[in-house]
Amino acid sequence: MEQSQPPRTDSFPESTIRENDAGAAFVLESKGQWWHAGFHLTTAIVGPTILTLPYAFRGLGWGLGFLCLTVMGMVTFYAYYLMSRVLEHCEKAGRRHIRFRELAADVLGSGWMFYFVIFIQTAINTGVGIGAILLAGQCLQEQNFCLHYQVIAWDIVDLYLANTYKETFIVISDHKYCLTNQYSMLANFQNSKANENELEQLRIMYSELSPNGSLKLYDFIAMVTAVMIILSQLPTFHSLRHINLASLLLSLGYTFLVVGACINAGVSKNGPPRDYSLESSKSARVFSAFTSISILAAIFGNGILPEIQATLAPPATGKMVKGLLMCYSVISITFYSIAVSGYWVFGNKSNSNILETLMPDDGPALAPTWVLGLAVIFVLLQLFAIGLVYSQVAYEIMEKKSADVKQGMFSKRNLFPRIILRTLYMMLCGFFAAMLPFFGDISGVVGAIGFIPLDFILPMLLYNKTHKPSKSSLTFWINISIIIVFTGAGIMGSFSSIRKLVLDANKFKLFSDDVVE
Repeated sequence: MEQSQPPRTDSFPESTIRENDAGAAFVLESKGQWWHAGFHLTTAIVGPTILTLPYAFRGLGWGLGFLCLTVMGMVTFYAYYLMSRVLEHCEKAGRRHIRFRELAADVLGSGWMFYFVIFIQTAINTGVGIGAILLAGQCLQEQNFCLHYQVIAWDIVDLYLANTYKETFIVISDHKYCLTNQYSMLANFQNSKANENELEQLRIMYSELSPNGSLKLYDFIAMVTAVMIILSQLPTFHSLRHINLASLLLSLGYTFLVVGACINAGVSKNGPPRDYSLESSKSARVFSAFTSISILAAIFGNGILPEIQATLAPPATGKMVKGLLMCYSVISITFYSIAVSGYWVFGNKSNSNILETLMPDDGPALAPTWVLGLAVIFVLLQLFAIGLVYSQVAYEIMEKKSADVKQGMFSKRNLFPRIILRTLYMMLCGFFAAMLPFFGDISGVVGAIGFIPLDFILPMLLYNKTHKPSKSSLTFWINISIIIVFTGAGIMGSFSSIRKLVLDANKFKLFSDDVVE
């Protein structure tokens, strides 16, 4: 296969890692091994979004669901492999690129491409940072409800029921409302003789004992933001390697818990009836299928592969492929197990979050509370790691402009600006997370518009430009076909996300205590 030397432009000198580039020297410090890259990649891809996979299958069915999940995995692995080949090709030519924006602008020879990539990357990374804080705050709120209701319930028992209905209130500590944001009912009485008047008296007593209710969502978001501010002071991407190893283990942990909960629900006599039928009308089926495909594309996306490869100690040849293999080994375990077990149990009743499906509104939880609670805790902890990983591009941009590479990473000259800028960035993300609890709809649009170009289109274009496969070769036409197909998927995904944004507009309320799903 004919290969060409990477094109050179005046904008990018021979040495990509410039002597005065603190963003490269500090944040994107190149000291990692291939398994560190595997940790970073896994954290960037395998997150709580995998809990939506049964919902994606709901719009596709068994056959098409398996096919699309498998094809999406193969295409993204292929795209990331091509990207690593492009980066290695440039490195061998003495032009090691450590930033997606510089790689794209250099190889494609277009100045506007630099700003296009940095705009899309910033939108995605900031969006993921805001979303991670919002979801972590929601997880923390759910755990607080569990403890809050247990305390209030026993206070009511002591003040009102004495020993008469104490056994009934044991249900409260195991009830699904302890894990959800639905506290309009105090408890689901089972085998109780309490009449409606007694229940009303209990509600009144609850109000008297807790007049202000639980803490609001924005209070928990503030707590999460405070933790993120502390963690954000880790100076380099490479310094996250241990946190991202823990993230990998957490993703496996809540996967096994959720799969176990689904199997328990599936064999339980209280399990839901199974119905795998699709939408009745053809147009609705087509629309649901494209929505599901867009969900799968967003789940597999990351948009920061060049920055992750930059953390590898040179030469990086072959290391990134090993990291990809590690990452996709975890993907094969987590993605398929959650998709299959969740869809097997709930079929076309699958919710956009399988944990919520396991806690239906019209009955008791379908799994032990401790299993669901532990899964929520694992998700919460992993969200910290995800927020940190996707903040690195912003930190690199800040450090490049504010730090002095000639002084030490922890010198006063560099330490104070780093603390101030990263604190302000996290405070900004936390503020938007609290102000926009409907940010999921907005990030859906950003994801459809952003992940598709960065992860499914640019890698193919960059490979064709640097390696110049023959126009009659299979590689060339595979790349062109992927570009065309996923451009269409991106357009349809953007349309469906904007449509959902419009439909949910009447639910939007700034600083609300309820997250718009």
